[in-house]
This record gives sequence, structure tokens and C-alpha cells, in this order.
Amino acid sequence: MRRLLISLVLLMTASFASADSLHGISMHGAPALSADYKHFPYVNPNVKKGGKITYGVVGTFDNLNPFILKSMRTTARGMWDPEFGNLVYESLMQRSRDEPFSLYGLLAESVEWDDARSYIQFNLNPKAKWSDGQPVTQDDVIFTFELLRDKGRTPFSKRLDVVAKMEKVGEHGVRFTFNDKADRETPLILGLSPVLPKHAVKADGFDQSTLETPLGSGPYRIKAVNPGTSITYERNPDYWAKDLPSKIGFDNYDQITVQYFLQDTALFEAFKKGDVDIYQEGSPVHWARGYDFPAIGSGTVVKEEYKPGLPSGMLGFVFNTRRPMFADVRVRQGLSLVFDFEWANKNLFENAYERTQSFWQNSDLSSHGIPASDAEKALLGPALSKIEPAILDGSYKLPVSDASGRDRNLLRQAVDLLKSAGYTIKGSHMVDASGKPLAFEIMTQSPDQEKLAIAYQRSLKAIGVAATIRTVDDSQYQSRSTSFDYDMIMKAFVSSLSPGVEQTGRWGSVARDRQGSENYAGVADPELDRLIDAILKARTREEFQTAVRAYDRLLLSGHYLVPLYFSPLQRIAFKATLGHPDKLPLYGAQLSTWWDRRAQ
Repeated sequence: MRRLLISLVLLMTASFASADSLHGISMHGAPALSADYKHFPYVNPNVKKGGKITYGVVGTFDNLNPFILKSMRTTARGMWDPEFGNLVYESLMQRSRDEPFSLYGLLAESVEWDDARSYIQFNLNPKAKWSDGQPVTQDDVIFTFELLRDKGRTPFSKRLDVVAKMEKVGEHGVRFTFNDKADRETPLILGLSPVLPKHAVKADGFDQSTLETPLGSGPYRIKAVNPGTSITYERNPDYWAKDLPSKIGFDNYDQITVQYFLQDTALFEAFKKGDVDIYQEGSPVHWARGYDFPAIGSGTVVKEEYKPGLPSGMLGFVFNTRRPMFADVRVRQGLSLVFDFEWANKNLFENAYERTQSFWQNSDLSSHGIPASDAEKALLGPALSKIEPAILDGSYKLPVSDASGRDRNLLRQAVDLLKSAGYTIKGSHMVDASGKPLAFEIMTQSPDQEKLAIAYQRSLKAIGVAATIRTVDDSQYQSRSTSFDYDMIMKAFVSSLSPGVEQTGRWGSVARDRQGSENYAGVADPELDRLIDAILKARTREEFQTAVRAYDRLLLSGHYLVPLYFSPLQRIAFKATLGHPDKLPLYGAQLSTWWDRRAQ
């Protein structure tokens, strides 16, 4: 009997046995920083904290809860914010922006997992506490995941879908054991999840918008709220993680204010007047022409350009394939040929842009200019028949026009493709077999988008396609975007060096009819689903690269959008009173590591 009891104890102990607790986790391979690292390589560890900063954004806000569907796009910036920093709420782990996808300790000081990544155990830092002084506990973690499952928005509401069991281990551990829906990225996604205080959150009504001041574990507390206009945060002097290696060099201001503006022109004018401290420029033309105000000449405002190591991403006019007129790939391909990039680049942008040829252009994940390897072909399998030969052999590139806006050769190719899809030109209209004109609406949200849409509209008219343009305000744009109430829309798909589960939300079948998802094109292709799964299950960098390139080829062959352009540069203008680290991380300038030079 004694021997049986000993065996049972050993069996129970073995069920929780794992590799040693580690300080970090990476998607592929090991994290770049060793366990005794002192700080991230892209921060100034000796920065003098203090002073203040005012950011400016376009939009409005009526909510302080960033985790719910209601007002998901009108939550005050800074609460849970990859750009300005997670000022109030924190995640279990902190991402390094100088690596493709690696996480280091934050609320969880260490992690444990097995080689198959069938589970992840987060060991909470005993020093972690809420801003009211109470400790962050295992119960807080479990409460948060269950609350967000029941009342949160995507993606937070879906994170327990891949978890078979969630349990407390010892005094500080929370273990997530996965089911067969999980993949190798799942542990990292959970590591980036927020934790909320069970003792200070009311579950009833959590899914409703609120301006009630929340309790968090982050470096700042809310000081003042002016709904729709501004929100101000003040440093918590008792912030528990201020000396943690993953937080050294971050959170450098005593006060952070986010001002809201109805239009970007108003935001820029506020920056010129000095009411806003920093302006991230999205237009190279405006960068060249719009900075002739006195503060530039005096040196009060500084302009700097940075070149991150990021892929291009994809900006384009997106076809809503839920609409019958865009169901045929030949129609989408033909309409894509009509857009005259060379005319737009010359006349609207002073040739400042490059044409986007791949979702991961400018990186080793791109298929552009590279023949498909045997490994790619084997992975594509039956999907090979969907890949255009030029895309498969690496010779594909978007055609170059004569920059006239009416390149006859390209328009002829477009007409031929539309003809193969059953359309003909009768009179001045492109019509289908029943005589119905090919017509659609382009929804835009800004003057810059409208200018580009007008240029496209003009070229479409040359082949009898009637495109109307509707420019709507921000709230209507967000409402119609999330409910897929549009024919065509302009969207940017940002690409990282570690694409993963977000691809399911953009191009996966499960997201096609899920309102609020980023599947703007309405794609539901089992082959794309299979390649996304291959990306998520890749164990080595080589397997990962193969899967992403194959996926890139299949997306390009689907012609789900009209590819536009990109610039490899990040452009930021800011007051000379601001300082930033010398090292530029892989992902570009990180505003949460900047500081006020006037700090005493």
C-alpha cells in the first residue's frame, strides 16, 4: 500500500514536471536575451524620468474599457495601447520589439512548457501588485480569462477556445493545458493577454461602455477624462515593475495626455502651434511640402526618418467578395489592372512610393522574385492549381503603365479578363450576360483616400465600369467596416516578421461572417486555412519561411485587393524637447521609450 501511495505521488508530481522555469519564450528558437539581461537593447537605461508629453489622435472616445465589442474602436488611447504603451493594464509578459516574436517576464516572472507546447505555465511575480497595493494573484488571471471569454471582444473572447484546462499550480503558477485547436503560437498569445483585478471589476455590465476609472497594475493612473476630447494619465510612483529588466527605459513621463481631433488637418495644426508634441507623418508628399512653419526653422521642431526592418505590409482597395460582382477572381484581377499606380505616384505623390508586390515585401518571408521551392510546392499540394505560373516561378510583378491614367495595353488586358468572366461592353457600359452593368461603390474616410479613389474611378470609367465614391465620417466608417456594409474599401494590412494567428482574423474562413473581424474581403478558402495552420505549426525558421511564402503566393493569386504602394521609411516630427534612444529596434521607433529632456 505504501509503495502504491508513493507511485501515485510520483505520478501526480510528474504531471506537473517540465523543463526549468525560463525567463522568456520565442516563437522560433530561443529568445535573444539571456536570463541575466538588464534591459532591452533599444532603451536608454539611464534616462531621467519626469516631464510630460501630449499625443494627438484622430477620432473620439466614449469608453475606458478596451476589451469589449461595444465601442471597441472608441476606447480611450493609452489604456491598452501598442503605440503609446499599456499605461493602465498589463499583460503577463512583455514583447521585445527588437526580435521577430519573443516575450520576457512582466506580471509573470517566468514560464514553463514542454517541447510540444501542449501547455504553458505562467509563474506570477510575487512583487506584482495593483495600483491599490493588493497583489496580482492566480485568481485574477483565471477570472480575467473567464470574464473575457464571456463578455469580451475578439480576440480576447476566443483565447480559451484552445484551452482544455486552466488551473492553479503552487503559490504563483497558472497552467493552461491546450486542446487540439491550439498551435505553437498559442503560448505567446496567452502571454500577451491582459490581467484584470478580480476584486475591483464588476462582471455584471462589464460588456457595456463605461467612463468609470478602472484599476490596473500598469505604470500610470488616470488623472482626468474629458470624453471625446482628451484623457490624461499620471505616473504611479509606487509602480511595482519600475525596476524590472523588461520595463527599464520605458514609461518615462510623469504625465501623458492624449488629445483627440476630428480631422488630421486639425491635428497637424495643433502640432504646428505646439499643443501636440509629436506627429507621425503618413504622407511623403506632406513631409516634403508641409513643414515650412517657423518652429522648423528655429529648430524647435525636429524631423527625423527611420528605416525599420519590417516588411511592407499591404495597402489596397479591398474587394468585398460577399458581393456577387466580385465573386469571380478574373473580375478582381481585371479591375486590379485598371488602377494606374504610375499616374498616381507621379501626380499625387511626387514618385515617393514603391508599388507593393507582396504582403511581406522587403523581407525574407516574401515570395516576390523568388521561385517556389520544392518544399513550398509540396506544402501547397492541391492549391498549386490556384497559383498563377508567374507567381509560382517568381517572375510575377504588377505591370508598369505609361502613367497616362488610360494605358491602352493594360485596359485591353483588363477587358479581356472581364470578357472571360462573362462581361462585354455595350455602348459605354460594361455589362454581364443579362445586361446588368458592372458597378460598385468605393467607401472612403479621408480626403487622401478620396483623391486616390477618384483617380481609380476615372480609369474604370474608360472601360465602362461605373464606380461611385462615398466619403463618410469616422463613426459611420467604423460601423460599416465592422459589419462589412460596403462594396470596396481601402485598408492597410500591417505585416510583421512573425505572422501568426492574426492571419486567421484577416483571411480565415472562421472570420468571414464574424462582425468586427478584419476579414474585410470576405474570404473563405480551405487552402488558405490550411496554410495559416502550417504557419502556426512551423517549428523551425526554415519551415516557417516556407509556409509564409506559400501563403503569400496564394493570397496574391486570389486578387482580393488592388495593391497600392508602400514607403520603407517611418517619418516622425517632434518637439526638440523630446529625446529618444540611439538604437532603432527592428520594429521601428518605439514612442514608449522616448522621454522629456526637460525632466529634472
